[in-house]
Amino acid sequence: MLKDVSATLVLCICLFAMVRRIYLPKRYQVPSRFGQDKSNETLLMLFLIVFLMAADMFFEGSFISAQVQKGIGLNKILIPGTGVWVASRLLSQTPIAKLQSIYLNAYYFHDLAFFLFLCLLPFNRFFHIMTSLPNLFAMKLKKGAIKPVKWGVPDDKLEEIESFGVKKFEDFTWKHMLDFYSCADCGRCSDQCPANAVGRPLSPRFISIKAREYMFKTYPIWGKAQDVDKPLIGSIYSEDEIWSCTTCGACEQECPLMIEYIDKIVDLRRGMVDEGMVPQSIQKPLSALEKRGNPWGKMEKKRADWTKVLEKENGIKVNLIEKGDAADTLYFVDSITSYDDRMQDIARATAKILTAAGINFGILGSLEKDSGNEVRRFGEEMLFQDLKSNNIEEIKNSGVKNIVTADPHAYNALKNEYNDIPPIEHISQTIVKSVKAGNIKLKSIEDAGKIYTYHDPCYLGRHNDVYDDPREAIDAIPGIKRVDMEKCRDRSFCCGGGGLMLFYEPEEEQRMSVLRVEMAKNAGANVIITACPFCLVNMEDAIKVCGMEGKMESIDLAELIEKHIA
Repeated sequence: MLKDVSATLVLCICLFAMVRRIYLPKRYQVPSRFGQDKSNETLLMLFLIVFLMAADMFFEGSFISAQVQKGIGLNKILIPGTGVWVASRLLSQTPIAKLQSIYLNAYYFHDLAFFLFLCLLPFNRFFHIMTSLPNLFAMKLKKGAIKPVKWGVPDDKLEEIESFGVKKFEDFTWKHMLDFYSCADCGRCSDQCPANAVGRPLSPRFISIKAREYMFKTYPIWGKAQDVDKPLIGSIYSEDEIWSCTTCGACEQECPLMIEYIDKIVDLRRGMVDEGMVPQSIQKPLSALEKRGNPWGKMEKKRADWTKVLEKENGIKVNLIEKGDAADTLYFVDSITSYDDRMQDIARATAKILTAAGINFGILGSLEKDSGNEVRRFGEEMLFQDLKSNNIEEIKNSGVKNIVTADPHAYNALKNEYNDIPPIEHISQTIVKSVKAGNIKLKSIEDAGKIYTYHDPCYLGRHNDVYDDPREAIDAIPGIKRVDMEKCRDRSFCCGGGGLMLFYEPEEEQRMSVLRVEMAKNAGANVIITACPFCLVNMEDAIKVCGMEGKMESIDLAELIEKHIA
């Protein structure tokens, strides 16, 4: 009974899949720059599966029909509507001699089709039937972390490695090669990829497909492997394709087979950086990070300048750990919030929230360096290790028991890439705890006519599963009206600020942040709440580009909460 029902379902699903492949949805289509469409190959494999199911149904149906005609009782329960039931009805008036022929032919053709299917399986995309289960078993468990340069090599031994990253195909790990075989070519990753949506030369789907086709061609079943030392950049992948990724994680979140894309792209970037293939616009910020610990190259002593206005206008003195002030909680500010004039408002709002909550906090000031989250994802591993070791040492020396930050990029790096440091919270989590504990009381919304929507930052949401805390913090403001955009939570749309993208301008048809502002408008909102300084920069720029100044505005979560502290 279970076999009959399953076979019927498989038959219907495969027929539907064949129709989908004939009338291709957009996400299945193959742009000319990515190679040739393989729909005919897919249709052949689907046809073989349909043929297998139909042969089995006629094999069973002919036998049942013969039993009925001979007056012998059925040896099974026949479920109406199944393929076997339909076949038995169709053959109910067929002579016994003909039923015998159908019975035998169905058996032999079923076996021939089955073994033909097995023989073809290792040579095309349907090989994922065999590899997908092991691939799921070997899936990555820590989403926010990037794989090490080389497994088994500790950070203090990295200088002994002769070559960094992936330059030729054999530099990929076995898991990444298994990923290539396991891709079902469903197109979900590219369908959700913001880089693909705005016309950048990147489609995650083809990161896997092009590598798989390279494997089939370069490592044949018979004969010797050829062109194994061929560089990947320039032959399989282009530089712009790899630099276009914002490492937002939308592709990995959407993939039903848990295929990893970010680690592969970062490894390819490591190889490009090792070969000196660094975009011109990125060279200056990387040099500044090496010299000054921030991408703008500003003086380290100016990292705490934002506190002067706070003390002068609000009478709030921030403990400076660099000057010997003691604190229980470290506020890790990070570079963009420390130096950008507009983003300094987020730092001041965060300080006011921590003060209102009665938290004894301090900052590292000039001792702090960039968290390195973007640096590592850009492929500059040794620079990241320098920034990381400096910050870990200073955090340990500070004697703090907790860390809080308003920057999801810093939150991700400290939580997932650093080790042996105190526990870290995003400011949204601190706000929710303080409100629930009664340490912070919030007054009613200032402008009841505004409708707010929350934009999930990639490095807070998808990479660290922090979705509810920011929303709880917003909803704690009495009278606030909040709506969710169509793409929210784990399907949030990247603002375009990840992976040093503030300094790199790829070829694209439209800005990601512009599309995001339009999504907010379609949701009926006129205020976009972010919880990330990178997102705030991009949203405010996009509002100007869209010509929606006065109609739409953007504000950080910390700023919104600070304005409503009673």
